[in-house]
Amino acid sequence: MKVLIAEDDSISRNVLQGLLSKWGYDVTVTLDGNQAWDALQQKDAPRLVVLDWLMPGMDGVEICKKVRSLASSVYTYIILLTMKSDPESVVEGLDAGADDYMVKPYRMEELRSRLRAGKRILELQETLINKGKRTKKA
Repeated sequence: MKVLIAEDDSISRNVLQGLLSKWGYDVTVTLDGNQAWDALQQKDAPRLVVLDWLMPGMDGVEICKKVRSLASSVYTYIILLTMKSDPESVVEGLDAGADDYMVKPYRMEELRSRLRAGKRILELQETLINKGKRTKKA
């Protein structure tokens, strides 16, 4: 499964890319919010996304809002990964459209589990869409 990473800090970005690649994901890396938004506009855009909140260009919350405002039959599962740990920020991130919220520094095992959960949700959605298509043809 393809995963988009949007992270402006080179060390964090490289660690994430290495972990996700090791876990079998096809990783697309972006360095800021504008690059992430451009990548999400592509026809074959990753549907599983790990966004930093604080980035140059568009921030992660702004990207969440823009993704959710699109009328698309394909769902994008977004994990917001940030240093912002206060309860108000968690609420703001989730209300903006993030599906999950993790605070840096994160535990690798927890990130892996949350990515697996996102992948399961996306696979379930795909199954439901395919069943709906078969039902309409019948």
